[in-house]
Amino acid sequence: MTANGYYQTLDENFKSAYELITHEQSHKELIEMLKEGNIVEKQLAALKLETVNNENEAQILLDNLTGQDGKIREAVSLKLAELIKDSDIQKLFRADKNYEIFLQAVIDINGNICRNIISALGCLKSDNNFCNIFCPELLKRTYELALVIKDFDFQEGKYKVNKEVFKLYWYLEAIYVFAEMFDTTELKKILNITKSINEYTIREKTAKILTKDFDDAELYKIKELLKNDTNYYVRRF
Repeated sequence: MTANGYYQTLDENFKSAYELITHEQSHKELIEMLKEGNIVEKQLAALKLETVNNENEAQILLDNLTGQDGKIREAVSLKLAELIKDSDIQKLFRADKNYEIFLQAVIDINGNICRNIISALGCLKSDNNFCNIFCPELLKRTYELALVIKDFDFQEGKYKVNKEVFKLYWYLEAIYVFAEMFDTTELKKILNITKSINEYTIREKTAKILTKDFDDAELYKIKELLKNDTNYYVRRF
């Protein structure tokens, strides 16, 4: 694309965004924009949406949480974190059927999205059907990733290393939110690995998880070990 073509596209996008911001859309129009719109339309529709009225509308919003442009994903994650606080709206998202979408969003490349979704997931702890599926799968993926990362050479500083560590960081943050709901034996398998990973942010998340009240001698031993970690951000817990 030529420079003129590039700036023309920017100008068109700005005009389109301005029209959407300054004009009111009906609820039905916003849902349609989320379903069929372009990047600007979907992003603004998500931000403007005030509620979802049924499972179909909830699914349309949720389907934009993954596989879309980052601007859309972040707007949707913000809206989900807002809407899902309402216990009646929670039921519409059929979280037990959409656990894979949530698991993907927890490790989105955009940290703001990870944070928003983990906050939203905290509202679903009372949903037993969701937790019975989500929690074991979260532990499984975290354990498998930890096994890979423990053998990384962190001195290399490669993109793959940073990318995988980023995922593990957010998986552990999600585990912190659901910590009391996990089988202690399975949790120990993970924390016995992450307590020694040569990346302080992972040990920091491990220490944060252990601030939960676990009645387990082995977990207490790990907690005491991390209190003497060489890194301040780890031992502060």
